[in-house]
Amino acid sequence: MPDHPIHWIVFASIVTIMLALDLGVFHREAHVVRLREAVMWSALWIALSLLFNLGVYIYLGSSPAIEFFTAYVVEKSLSIDNIFVFLLIFSYFSVPPLFQHRVLFWGILAALVMRAFFIATGLALIEKFEWILYVFGAFLVFTGIRMAVRVEGQIHPEKNPVLNLLRRFVRVSKEYHGARFLVKTESGYMATPLLVALVVVETSDLIFAVDSIPAVLAISQDPFIVYTSNVFAILGLRALYFALAGIMELFHYLHYGLAAILIFVGAKMLLSNVYHVPTGLALTFIAVTITVSIVASLRGAGRAQ
Repeated sequence: MPDHPIHWIVFASIVTIMLALDLGVFHREAHVVRLREAVMWSALWIALSLLFNLGVYIYLGSSPAIEFFTAYVVEKSLSIDNIFVFLLIFSYFSVPPLFQHRVLFWGILAALVMRAFFIATGLALIEKFEWILYVFGAFLVFTGIRMAVRVEGQIHPEKNPVLNLLRRFVRVSKEYHGARFLVKTESGYMATPLLVALVVVETSDLIFAVDSIPAVLAISQDPFIVYTSNVFAILGLRALYFALAGIMELFHYLHYGLAAILIFVGAKMLLSNVYHVPTGLALTFIAVTITVSIVASLRGAGRAQ
Protein backbone atom coordinates (compact mmCIF):
# COMPACT_ATOMS: atom_id res chain seq x y z
CA MET A 1 0.00 0.00 0.00
CA PRO A 2 1.40 3.45 -0.89
CA ASP A 3 2.57 5.47 2.07
CA HIS A 4 0.92 8.74 1.10
CA PRO A 5 -0.08 11.17 3.86
CA ILE A 6 -3.24 12.21 2.01
CA HIS A 7 -4.92 8.96 3.11
CA TRP A 8 -4.24 9.73 6.77
CA ILE A 9 -5.31 13.37 6.30
CA VAL A 10 -8.65 12.36 4.78
CA PHE A 11 -9.24 9.81 7.55
CA ALA A 12 -8.31 12.26 10.33
CA SER A 13 -10.54 14.95 8.80
CA ILE A 14 -13.57 12.64 8.67
CA VAL A 15 -13.13 11.51 12.27
CA THR A 16 -12.50 15.06 13.57
CA ILE A 17 -15.55 16.50 11.81
CA MET A 18 -17.83 13.69 13.00
CA LEU A 19 -16.65 13.92 16.60
CA ALA A 20 -17.07 17.70 16.56
CA LEU A 21 -20.63 17.35 15.23
CA ASP A 22 -21.38 14.58 17.72
CA LEU A 23 -20.33 16.43 20.87
CA GLY A 24 -20.55 20.07 19.77
CA VAL A 25 -23.87 19.98 17.91
CA PHE A 26 -26.04 16.90 18.37
CA HIS A 27 -25.05 16.13 21.97
CA ARG A 28 -24.15 19.61 23.15
CA GLU A 29 -26.84 19.39 25.82
CA ALA A 30 -26.92 16.28 27.98
CA HIS A 31 -29.99 14.14 27.27
CA VAL A 32 -31.12 10.56 27.48
CA VAL A 33 -30.32 8.80 24.20
CA ARG A 34 -33.50 7.11 23.03
CA LEU A 35 -33.70 3.99 20.85
CA ARG A 36 -34.60 5.82 17.64
CA GLU A 37 -31.69 8.26 17.98
CA ALA A 38 -29.29 5.43 18.83
CA VAL A 39 -30.36 3.37 15.82
CA MET A 40 -29.99 6.40 13.51
CA TRP A 41 -26.48 7.16 14.81
CA SER A 42 -25.48 3.51 14.61
CA ALA A 43 -26.69 3.33 11.00
CA LEU A 44 -24.82 6.57 10.23
CA TRP A 45 -21.52 5.23 11.60
CA ILE A 46 -21.93 1.96 9.70
CA ALA A 47 -22.77 3.84 6.48
CA LEU A 48 -19.76 6.12 6.97
CA SER A 49 -17.53 3.09 7.53
CA LEU A 50 -18.79 1.46 4.33
CA LEU A 51 -18.26 4.68 2.37
CA PHE A 52 -14.70 4.85 3.67
CA ASN A 53 -14.30 1.19 2.72
CA LEU A 54 -15.48 2.11 -0.80
CA GLY A 55 -12.83 4.83 -0.88
CA VAL A 56 -10.19 2.28 0.11
CA TYR A 57 -11.38 0.08 -2.75
CA ILE A 58 -11.28 2.90 -5.31
CA TYR A 59 -7.92 4.38 -4.36
CA LEU A 60 -6.02 1.41 -2.91
CA GLY A 61 -7.52 -1.66 -4.53
CA SER A 62 -9.70 -4.66 -3.78
CA SER A 63 -7.29 -6.51 -1.48
CA PRO A 64 -6.89 -3.64 1.04
CA ALA A 65 -10.66 -3.05 0.85
CA ILE A 66 -11.44 -6.67 1.75
CA GLU A 67 -8.88 -6.50 4.58
CA PHE A 68 -10.46 -3.29 5.89
CA PHE A 69 -13.96 -4.74 5.85
CA THR A 70 -12.87 -8.00 7.48
CA ALA A 71 -10.91 -6.19 10.19
CA TYR A 72 -13.88 -3.86 10.74
CA VAL A 73 -16.29 -6.78 11.14
CA VAL A 74 -13.91 -8.54 13.56
CA GLU A 75 -13.47 -5.45 15.72
CA LYS A 76 -17.18 -4.60 15.57
CA SER A 77 -18.13 -8.12 16.59
CA LEU A 78 -15.67 -8.26 19.48
CA SER A 79 -16.69 -4.78 20.65
CA ILE A 80 -20.22 -6.07 21.27
CA ASP A 81 -18.80 -7.82 24.32
CA ASN A 82 -17.88 -4.36 25.65
CA ILE A 83 -21.57 -3.49 25.82
CA PHE A 84 -22.17 -6.14 28.50
CA VAL A 85 -19.38 -4.57 30.56
CA PHE A 86 -20.67 -1.01 30.04
CA LEU A 87 -24.08 -2.12 31.30
CA LEU A 88 -22.54 -3.61 34.45
CA ILE A 89 -20.36 -0.54 35.08
CA PHE A 90 -23.22 1.94 34.69
CA SER A 91 -25.42 -0.22 36.88
CA TYR A 92 -22.74 -0.62 39.56
CA PHE A 93 -22.10 3.13 39.80
CA SER A 94 -25.76 4.06 39.21
CA VAL A 95 -24.74 6.39 36.38
CA PRO A 96 -27.84 8.39 35.35
CA PRO A 97 -28.87 7.69 31.73
CA LEU A 98 -28.57 11.45 31.16
CA PHE A 99 -24.77 11.29 31.48
CA GLN A 100 -23.95 7.87 30.04
CA HIS A 101 -23.27 9.25 26.56
CA ARG A 102 -20.73 11.72 28.01
CA VAL A 103 -18.84 8.92 29.76
CA LEU A 104 -18.74 6.79 26.62
CA PHE A 105 -17.74 9.73 24.41
CA TRP A 106 -14.65 10.61 26.44
CA GLY A 107 -13.91 6.96 27.12
CA ILE A 108 -13.86 6.10 23.43
CA LEU A 109 -11.91 9.26 22.59
CA ALA A 110 -9.17 8.12 24.96
CA ALA A 111 -9.46 4.63 23.45
CA LEU A 112 -8.42 6.05 20.05
CA VAL A 113 -5.07 7.04 21.53
CA MET A 114 -4.62 3.74 23.35
CA ARG A 115 -5.47 1.72 20.24
CA ALA A 116 -2.89 3.66 18.24
CA PHE A 117 -0.26 2.78 20.84
CA PHE A 118 -1.24 -0.92 20.91
CA ILE A 119 -1.28 -1.19 17.12
CA ALA A 120 2.09 0.56 16.73
CA THR A 121 3.58 -1.68 19.42
CA GLY A 122 2.14 -4.84 17.89
CA LEU A 123 3.36 -3.99 14.39
CA ALA A 124 6.82 -3.07 15.70
CA LEU A 125 7.06 -6.40 17.55
CA ILE A 126 5.97 -8.34 14.45
CA GLU A 127 8.52 -6.51 12.30
CA LYS A 128 11.37 -7.12 14.73
CA PHE A 129 10.38 -10.57 16.01
CA GLU A 130 8.44 -12.54 13.40
CA TRP A 131 7.90 -15.37 15.87
CA ILE A 132 5.68 -13.05 17.94
CA LEU A 133 2.90 -13.94 15.48
CA TYR A 134 2.79 -17.40 17.04
CA VAL A 135 2.57 -15.88 20.52
CA PHE A 136 -0.35 -13.69 19.39
CA GLY A 137 -2.00 -16.68 17.73
CA ALA A 138 -1.66 -18.91 20.80
CA PHE A 139 -2.95 -16.09 23.00
CA LEU A 140 -6.05 -15.67 20.82
CA VAL A 141 -6.78 -19.40 20.85
CA PHE A 142 -6.40 -19.45 24.65
CA THR A 143 -8.63 -16.35 25.00
CA GLY A 144 -11.26 -17.90 22.73
CA ILE A 145 -11.36 -21.11 24.76
CA ARG A 146 -11.55 -19.11 27.99
CA MET A 147 -14.43 -17.05 26.58
CA ALA A 148 -16.31 -20.18 25.51
CA VAL A 149 -16.19 -21.73 28.99
CA ARG A 150 -16.49 -18.56 31.03
CA VAL A 151 -19.13 -18.22 33.72
CA GLU A 152 -20.96 -14.90 33.74
CA GLY A 153 -20.26 -12.89 36.85
CA GLN A 154 -20.28 -9.43 38.31
CA ILE A 155 -17.51 -6.94 37.78
CA HIS A 156 -15.72 -5.65 40.84
CA PRO A 157 -14.61 -2.06 40.26
CA GLU A 158 -13.29 -1.82 43.81
CA LYS A 159 -10.57 -4.29 42.76
CA ASN A 160 -9.56 -2.21 39.73
CA PRO A 161 -5.87 -1.22 40.32
CA VAL A 162 -6.18 1.97 38.23
CA LEU A 163 -9.21 3.04 40.23
CA ASN A 164 -7.39 2.35 43.50
CA LEU A 165 -4.46 4.42 42.23
CA LEU A 166 -6.83 7.28 41.37
CA ARG A 167 -8.30 7.23 44.89
CA ARG A 168 -4.82 7.51 46.37
CA PHE A 169 -4.28 10.89 44.74
CA VAL A 170 -7.79 12.29 44.34
CA ARG A 171 -10.67 12.41 46.78
CA VAL A 172 -13.91 11.02 45.38
CA SER A 173 -17.28 12.65 45.98
CA LYS A 174 -20.16 10.42 47.04
CA GLU A 175 -22.64 12.37 44.92
CA TYR A 176 -22.94 13.25 41.25
CA HIS A 177 -22.46 16.89 40.29
CA GLY A 178 -24.25 17.06 36.98
CA ALA A 179 -22.08 16.13 34.01
CA ARG A 180 -18.83 17.19 35.69
CA PHE A 181 -15.94 14.79 36.21
CA LEU A 182 -14.25 17.07 38.76
CA VAL A 183 -15.80 19.46 41.26
CA LYS A 184 -14.05 22.23 43.17
CA THR A 185 -14.57 22.39 46.94
CA GLU A 186 -13.10 24.53 49.68
CA SER A 187 -10.39 21.93 50.30
CA GLY A 188 -9.56 21.40 46.61
CA TYR A 189 -10.78 19.38 43.69
CA MET A 190 -12.71 16.14 44.08
CA ALA A 191 -13.47 13.47 41.51
CA THR A 192 -17.13 12.70 40.96
CA PRO A 193 -18.54 9.18 40.54
CA LEU A 194 -18.80 10.03 36.83
CA LEU A 195 -14.99 10.21 36.60
CA VAL A 196 -14.72 6.95 38.51
CA ALA A 197 -17.06 5.29 36.00
CA LEU A 198 -14.99 6.74 33.14
CA VAL A 199 -11.79 5.30 34.61
CA VAL A 200 -13.35 1.83 34.87
CA VAL A 201 -14.76 2.06 31.31
CA GLU A 202 -11.34 3.05 30.00
CA THR A 203 -9.61 0.26 31.90
CA SER A 204 -12.12 -2.23 30.52
CA ASP A 205 -11.41 -1.06 26.97
CA LEU A 206 -7.70 -1.48 27.63
CA ILE A 207 -8.33 -5.11 28.56
CA PHE A 208 -10.50 -5.70 25.48
CA ALA A 209 -7.84 -4.13 23.25
CA VAL A 210 -5.38 -6.81 24.36
CA ASP A 211 -7.70 -9.37 22.71
CA SER A 212 -8.98 -7.43 19.73
CA ILE A 213 -5.75 -5.85 18.42
CA PRO A 214 -3.97 -9.22 17.85
CA ALA A 215 -7.18 -10.47 16.20
CA VAL A 216 -7.14 -7.58 13.72
CA LEU A 217 -3.38 -8.02 13.14
CA ALA A 218 -4.20 -11.56 12.02
CA ILE A 219 -6.24 -10.02 9.19
CA SER A 220 -3.83 -7.28 8.10
CA GLN A 221 -0.51 -5.81 9.17
CA ASP A 222 -0.90 -2.57 7.26
CA PRO A 223 -0.99 0.30 9.81
CA PHE A 224 -3.55 2.28 7.79
CA ILE A 225 -5.97 -0.63 7.41
CA VAL A 226 -5.60 -1.85 11.01
CA TYR A 227 -6.03 1.55 12.67
CA THR A 228 -8.77 2.97 10.46
CA SER A 229 -10.91 -0.18 10.69
CA ASN A 230 -10.39 -0.18 14.45
CA VAL A 231 -11.39 3.46 14.82
CA PHE A 232 -14.53 3.21 12.71
CA ALA A 233 -15.63 0.14 14.67
CA ILE A 234 -15.21 1.69 18.12
CA LEU A 235 -16.59 5.11 17.12
CA GLY A 236 -19.92 3.45 16.42
CA LEU A 237 -19.81 1.60 19.73
CA ARG A 238 -21.60 4.34 21.72
CA ALA A 239 -24.61 4.36 19.41
CA LEU A 240 -24.61 0.55 19.34
CA TYR A 241 -24.63 0.50 23.15
CA PHE A 242 -27.75 2.64 23.39
CA ALA A 243 -29.41 0.67 20.57
CA LEU A 244 -28.76 -2.75 22.13
CA ALA A 245 -28.55 -2.02 25.86
CA GLY A 246 -32.13 -3.05 26.51
CA ILE A 247 -31.92 -6.40 24.70
CA MET A 248 -28.37 -7.59 25.43
CA GLU A 249 -29.68 -10.24 27.81
CA LEU A 250 -31.23 -11.98 24.79
CA PHE A 251 -27.84 -12.80 23.23
CA HIS A 252 -27.05 -15.82 25.40
CA TYR A 253 -24.99 -17.60 22.75
CA LEU A 254 -23.15 -14.61 21.31
CA HIS A 255 -20.02 -15.20 23.38
CA TYR A 256 -19.70 -18.66 21.79
CA GLY A 257 -19.59 -17.02 18.38
CA LEU A 258 -17.01 -14.48 19.54
CA ALA A 259 -14.97 -17.30 21.07
CA ALA A 260 -15.05 -19.19 17.77
CA ILE A 261 -13.84 -16.08 15.93
CA LEU A 262 -10.92 -15.60 18.33
CA ILE A 263 -9.93 -19.27 17.99
CA PHE A 264 -10.21 -19.05 14.20
CA VAL A 265 -8.04 -15.94 13.81
CA GLY A 266 -5.58 -17.36 16.35
CA ALA A 267 -5.30 -20.55 14.31
CA LYS A 268 -4.92 -18.41 11.18
CA MET A 269 -1.87 -16.79 12.78
CA LEU A 270 -0.40 -20.09 13.97
CA LEU A 271 -0.74 -21.64 10.50
CA SER A 272 0.42 -18.55 8.58
CA ASN A 273 3.66 -20.22 7.42
CA VAL A 274 1.89 -23.46 6.50
CA TYR A 275 -1.30 -22.21 4.85
CA HIS A 276 -2.47 -18.68 4.08
CA VAL A 277 -6.19 -18.42 4.81
CA PRO A 278 -7.70 -16.10 2.16
CA THR A 279 -9.16 -12.94 3.66
CA GLY A 280 -12.43 -13.58 1.83
CA LEU A 281 -12.74 -16.99 3.47
CA ALA A 282 -11.98 -15.46 6.89
CA LEU A 283 -14.67 -12.82 6.32
CA THR A 284 -17.21 -15.49 5.35
CA PHE A 285 -16.45 -17.56 8.45
CA ILE A 286 -16.74 -14.52 10.74
CA ALA A 287 -20.02 -13.34 9.18
CA VAL A 288 -21.61 -16.81 9.31
CA THR A 289 -20.45 -17.40 12.89
CA ILE A 290 -21.88 -14.12 14.18
CA THR A 291 -25.13 -14.62 12.28
CA VAL A 292 -25.60 -18.16 13.61
CA SER A 293 -24.85 -17.16 17.22
CA ILE A 294 -27.30 -14.22 17.07
CA VAL A 295 -30.07 -16.27 15.42
CA ALA A 296 -29.56 -19.11 17.92
CA SER A 297 -29.74 -16.61 20.79
CA LEU A 298 -32.96 -15.03 19.54
CA ARG A 299 -34.59 -18.42 18.88
CA GLY A 300 -33.55 -19.62 22.32
CA ALA A 301 -34.96 -16.47 23.92
CA GLY A 302 -38.19 -16.93 21.98
CA ARG A 303 -38.62 -20.51 23.21
CA ALA A 304 -37.88 -19.42 26.80
CA GLN A 305 -40.77 -16.97 26.63
